[in-house]
Amino acid sequence: MGDPKRKRGRKPKQPAAETMDLQRNNNPGTSSSTALDDVEIADSDPPKGRGARGRKAVKHSENADTSLVASPDRRTSRAIENNGDCVLAVSGAGGVARHSVIEPPPRWENVVKGVPSMDAVVKVFCVHTEPNFSLPWQRKRQYSSSSSGFIIGGRRVLTNAHSVEHHTQVKLKKRGSDTKYLATVLAIGTECDIAMLTVNDDEFWEGVSPVEFGSLPALQDAVTVVGYPIGGDTISVTSGVVSRMEILSYVHGSTELLGLQIDAAINSGNSGGPAFSDKCKCVGIAFQSLKHEDVENIGYVIPTPVIMHFIQDYERNGVYTGFPILGVEWQKMENPDLRTAMGMKPDQKGVRIRRIEPTAPESQVLKPSDIILSFDGIDIANDGTVPFRHGERIGFSYLVSQKYTGENALVKVLRNPEIMEFSIKLSTHKRLIPAHIKGKPPSYYIIAGFVFTTVSVPYLRSEYGKDYEFDAPVKLLNKHLHSMAQSEDEQLVVVSQVLVADINIGYEELVNTQVHAFNGKPVKNLKSLASMVDNCEDEFLQFDLEYEQIVVLQTKTAKAATLDILTTHCIPSAISDDLKSQEILKISQNKEI
Repeated sequence: MGDPKRKRGRKPKQPAAETMDLQRNNNPGTSSSTALDDVEIADSDPPKGRGARGRKAVKHSENADTSLVASPDRRTSRAIENNGDCVLAVSGAGGVARHSVIEPPPRWENVVKGVPSMDAVVKVFCVHTEPNFSLPWQRKRQYSSSSSGFIIGGRRVLTNAHSVEHHTQVKLKKRGSDTKYLATVLAIGTECDIAMLTVNDDEFWEGVSPVEFGSLPALQDAVTVVGYPIGGDTISVTSGVVSRMEILSYVHGSTELLGLQIDAAINSGNSGGPAFSDKCKCVGIAFQSLKHEDVENIGYVIPTPVIMHFIQDYERNGVYTGFPILGVEWQKMENPDLRTAMGMKPDQKGVRIRRIEPTAPESQVLKPSDIILSFDGIDIANDGTVPFRHGERIGFSYLVSQKYTGENALVKVLRNPEIMEFSIKLSTHKRLIPAHIKGKPPSYYIIAGFVFTTVSVPYLRSEYGKDYEFDAPVKLLNKHLHSMAQSEDEQLVVVSQVLVADINIGYEELVNTQVHAFNGKPVKNLKSLASMVDNCEDEFLQFDLEYEQIVVLQTKTAKAATLDILTTHCIPSAISDDLKSQEILKISQNKEI
């Protein structure tokens, strides 16, 4: 055989920028998914140049004994497996040929038995049925995907939330088995991208030891990612080291939590697979990777503190309640003049509060321009970091994420220039434009062909693609990035489209336009809009839209035309089920819509 160092494969194609790593399997007869487009098949042609000459020399040594004495220093061997019992080696040195029996290489099944944790890694098969935001009264065509997961204590399985998002059916298959078991989804944590499953069949749990969790690894600690990526149906193992530990952006959850960066390959299908330390302890869950032309082998792992928070949150409450936030926007205090102007002493450090979420409990005690000095007794630096481990610092939001929803935290602030302490009850984030609809179908309301709905991040992604942050209208993006909800039930209501009919001539081009008021009354949410329209007894329906646009319709004509429009477009109802109050339901039944 030729020198392995001489073998050269083709340089892989630079992958596209993509951080989600769900392996999608299309139904037969459909086109391939984009997840498969980044796969490059290894070159099977013989290598050229020096490697080819090396291979040719080996071939010659098999057919002629003269190769054994070609050079006193040259040794050539050929190993032939004989039923796995022994290996016969032929070697030549100094012109002398001899035969010897050497030990056979270990069988693969014997090697893998030494790592019992691998038996707890399962393959997850999921059928997804995503909502159709353009036509919210129906769903998109179903598709299937495969990912990875692993068994933990309590007859439970962990995987990624995006692996079972909008699931219709979930099945699990153990390593070395040909049986797929139906699974039940117990909890989905969208913020941390973790989901918990279980299987009712007792046979699934036989002969499998649950994975044990280890402590947070240090930099340069070895990690091994196990899962079922694309390219085969058997288990795959990739190894690397921990290269960075910081607060990461979780793509699926649109949140920032603690994460591990590793240099092991994480590909489509690795989602949900465990990352083991060199002591066979689970130290994380693979969930996303950075694919860009300027980077190579950058993968991200959900660390054990985040995993244990998810598990304990479910065990304490019976449901997943989420990660709390402090509910403030803050500014760094690194500028000396700024610190002096705010009344800070030279030995004081902290961050300035810019804005406070109106729906957060903190709004009752904290004020803008307060300087947060510490959180739960831990001092905060001027750049917003706190001590983490030896030689490491991390954003103080890590301290907040370690708390549970409903727990209290002691916050010390500097105000005019008095030091004050407050015990604050932490809660989850209420966004004006939600990052997720959490498995629920989108809400909608139709009158005279005008389709009203609410804006969410999945809605923007559906309307404008994955680059919605560049392609969506500026006003929607501004509200998405900067606006705060003034109340718990506030929503951003828009006219998503107009189903063309005679009654709405001239309004056909209205698309994704926000509704501010109806008949002079502000629109707080979609349910209130539907209630006001259905109970309206005025002669006209007037909708005040953004950019000072208005829509005026005659009330009786609009309500009468709605039924014909629903029939034309095969729409079962003019209002989604979640908006149907007793009053609206009664009116809808009377109108037979």
